Amino acid sequence: MANDDFDGKDKSGTRVFKKSSPNGKITVYLGKRDFLDHLSHTDPVDGVILIDPDYVQNQKVYAHVLAAFRYGREDLDVLGLTFRKDLYLASAQIYPQEPSEKRPLSRLQERLLKKLGENAYPFYFELPPQSPASVTLQPAPGDTGKPCGVDYELKAYIGPNPDEKPHKKDTVRLAIRKLYYAPEVSKEQPYMETSKDFVMSPAKLHLEVTLDKEMYYHGESIAVNVQITNNSNKSVKRIKVAVVQVADICLFSTAKYKCTVAEIESE
Repeated sequence: MANDDFDGKDKSGTRVFKKSSPNGKITVYLGKRDFLDHLSHTDPVDGVILIDPDYVQNQKVYAHVLAAFRYGREDLDVLGLTFRKDLYLASAQIYPQEPSEKRPLSRLQERLLKKLGENAYPFYFELPPQSPASVTLQPAPGDTGKPCGVDYELKAYIGPNPDEKPHKKDTVRLAIRKLYYAPEVSKEQPYMETSKDFVMSPAKLHLEVTLDKEMYYHGESIAVNVQITNNSNKSVKRIKVAVVQVADICLFSTAKYKCTVAEIESE
């Protein structure tokens, strides 16, 4: 039985993510699963793979980073046609380690190699500068299966060559994310206003909306200030505020995807 994604700590108190293949013959260790794009550079994907040499024998151990773009529901995948585009961003042979692949070790790799012993091997990947960030399109009501968007995966496996499809029992798949670093920038508060005319009404209904800032991180509350000036002869019965995710999807043609992420309504 494969280990689930594990969030543990070594003796020095450093967080380590660990996942093993179903047969337990290879295990991947990562220091983190979120890798930042700092615009000038991207955090490298580095860690250690522990192998069982008696099981691997004359075979080899490979690893690669895969980015995938899913643009359709899984239940629509029929007759070999899938709404998914895979991009191999980086690949390397981990065992036996090739001399050209050796590079300076990170502090975490040094500690893991010392702790795990001689059957542990380091790996290091640099994501291409133009690779997209991880993003998930909010599923619409009634959608099932994996949501659309861009996701990343680190895959390690045993095989005679990198092109042969590995057996599931000899494979480790670990989800990772590429995130953009978005520093706080002081800007004017977002502001929008609109007015609406009514038939047989002497004046307009005026609506103004402001936010406390322009950019929000995941988990942050969004403070919305709504001001209504009603000079019409109509009554305002309720106010609804919604956060809508908007994405431009460029495939054979450009399509715009919209989905409500959160909403609140008051009377």
